This record gives sequence, C-alpha cells and structure tokens, in this order.
Amino acid sequence: MIRVTALDNGLRIVTERMPDVRSVTFGIEVGTGSRDEPAASAGASHFLEHLLFKGTATRTGREISELIDAAGGDMNAATGREVTSYHTRVLDDDAALGLDLLCETVLKPALLAEDVEIERGVILEELLLRGDEPGDLVHDVFVEALFPDHPLGRDPLGTEETVAGLDRAGIHAFWAEHYRPANMVVAAAGHLEHDDIVAAVSARFEGLDGGSAPSRTPPAPPSGSGAVSVVEEDTDQAHVIVGLRGLDRTDPARYPLAVLEHVLGGGLSSRLWQQVREERGLAYSVYSYRSSYQGAGTLSVYAGTAPDHLDEVLGLCTGILDDLAAHGATAREVEVAQGHLVGDLALSLEDSASRMGRIGRALLVHGAVETFEEVVARIRSVTRAEVAELAARLLSGPRTLAVVGPVEKAALSAWV
Repeated sequence: MIRVTALDNGLRIVTERMPDVRSVTFGIEVGTGSRDEPAASAGASHFLEHLLFKGTATRTGREISELIDAAGGDMNAATGREVTSYHTRVLDDDAALGLDLLCETVLKPALLAEDVEIERGVILEELLLRGDEPGDLVHDVFVEALFPDHPLGRDPLGTEETVAGLDRAGIHAFWAEHYRPANMVVAAAGHLEHDDIVAAVSARFEGLDGGSAPSRTPPAPPSGSGAVSVVEEDTDQAHVIVGLRGLDRTDPARYPLAVLEHVLGGGLSSRLWQQVREERGLAYSVYSYRSSYQGAGTLSVYAGTAPDHLDEVLGLCTGILDDLAAHGATAREVEVAQGHLVGDLALSLEDSASRMGRIGRALLVHGAVETFEEVVARIRSVTRAEVAELAARLLSGPRTLAVVGPVEKAALSAWV
C-alpha cells in the first residue's frame, strides 16, 4: 500500500509497505539540480552532494560510513539536472539508524572548508575521467548542443573553471536556499509502518522553514536547422548521437512516447538493434533513450561504431527515424513494446530500493503517485494511432547530431 502525508512546512512523505521483505530503503529527493545553478556556480549541486557525505555537526564521514557498514547497509546519492537524490538501505531492525543518518547527512552537514578542498580535487579528477570516456562524453556534448545557452545544456559536474571557483560560503548558501522541506520529498519502502515513518520524519524536520521549489525558465524553441557538434579525438570508435527535443515531464503523451522509444531502440526487437547490430553488425552498442524535464525533453539514438562505418550507421539511424515519422509503428511493435514496458516495470520493483525511488520521484515530479496497476493500465491503453501521431509530430522536427571521435565536423553537416 502506498500512503502520502504532507507536513505543515511543505515536506511530503510517501511510503510503500512491503511486508514480505526484511529491508527498508529511505530516500530524500531534493527538487534542485544543475539546472538551478547560476552559470558561474555550475557544478554546485554535485559538489554539495559530495560534501554531505564528509560529515555532520556531530559525526564524521568515517563514523557514518562505519555505522552503515556495521549494519550491513548502503548509502549513496546522485545529482541530476533537476533532482538530487540521497538514499540509504538497511535491515528493518536498523530502520531508525538508517533514517537518522540520512536525515542528519542532508539536514545538518558540517561543510568544512578543508573538506571543500579535498572534494574539489576528487571532482576535478572526475571531470578528467569523463573526458577519457568518449562513450560518456558524447551524451554531454549532445545535450549542450540541443539546449544551447540554457542551464539544461550544462554538465552536472560543472567545468574545471567553475569547480575551481566554488568556495565553502557559496556552497553553504546554495544548500541553505534549496535544501528546504517544501523542496523535498522523503520516501520509504520496505518492512515499515507509515505512521511510524511520519512520526520519525516529522521529529527530524521539526522547526525547519518550508522554503520553496526553484523557479525555472524553459529553453527557447529549437531552430529550424538542427545542429552539429563534434569533439575530435583519436579514438578507435566514433561515438554518435542523433536526437531531438522530446516531451515535458508531465506531458500526457509520455506513455505513447515510452512505447515509441521502445520500438525505436529500447530492446532486442527494436528497429535500431535489429537493423544496425543484428542484420549488419555495425555496432556493439546501439540504443535509444528519452529524458524529460520541466518544460523540455529529449529523445536520442546512440551508437558506437568504427569511423569507416559512421556514414552507414548515420544513414540507418536517420532512415529509421524518418520511417517512424512517416508510417508510425506496426501493431505488433506496439504490442511487444507494451509487454516489455509492463514486464520491465514489474521486475524493477522487486526490491525496496527500486520502489522507494519510484514513489519518491513520482511525488516530487508529478505531485502524486500512481499505483503499479494504474501505470500498467496507462501503458496498455496506448494505441497505435497515438504512437503514429506522436512519431509524426516529434520525429519530423529538427535533429541534433553529436559525435566524439576521429571525425571532422565539415564531413557531417549534410546529416542535419
């Protein structure tokens, strides 16, 4: 059973009871990410995420790690463009400890100046690592080209320049502004009782001012000609993304989009996998993916291929996009996609961490949590006509091309 409670300070608490498991996973979803940073402070959310694990006013980072390890649990976080997530998973007998450590980490960080310098070095190394992984770098190159001069286009890690310029005072001010109850959701799933969780969370958030969610400006509409962005590197493969603007995170058509994206490149029977890999052997990794934000979204195709095969792979990818735009998906493709989406969702919810993540993100982003049965009904209700209409509308728009590898930009301009 999923239950939701809202506190007077704006904090929302959502739980899902799983009586047959021995674990409990707690999460704090903060409705702030790299999109909400000033340009000069790009990377502040990610920097702050690192620092919160360095210790609190009463415990060092080592002490927190030892307590989690001794309980057989785990604790981690992730920074996105619009959300920063913190979670811990423990046995149900250690639920009070897990919740206490998570709340203390997020709400009472030490943010010591010496820790800022230590983590600055770690993050600069992380930036260097990203630059050494062309298969990862190409995704950031694509988003920057798709959303030029907009915060959504920035790498959540920031840049060497902005990371070097962040100081303790600025990071503390960012935390104080954004890490407020009205901009948070506390989620829990596992062997628990909702009322007990509400009481425990309420006590830990008592006296905190509510604050508010960040105000955001959507990106400008795409230009009519698309864009090409190339990072020339001496790599064995050319890593390529062809993509375009997708849907807002609350768009009702997100369910037809899920079906369309699976037909495109979301599984072993998808058109990309079958035509690029299975029938021609032109790539080991080829797939599509979608991202949704407030006021914007993306739909993208990725492939890693030998430079000599780049033209052929690009031709196949754009041809598949063109065919779906013109003719939509077949009835069998829609049926297969629906079955995959339902099965994938069901399998992903077999542990408390996955369930916590689903309900926490849903409440933060959509303001409500659909049950598993409601989501399945939404997926099953998608029609072939809806998929065709969406494909014609989205896939006919201007496309953005991003490439990392031994490729010159002049050779690619004809593909947009």
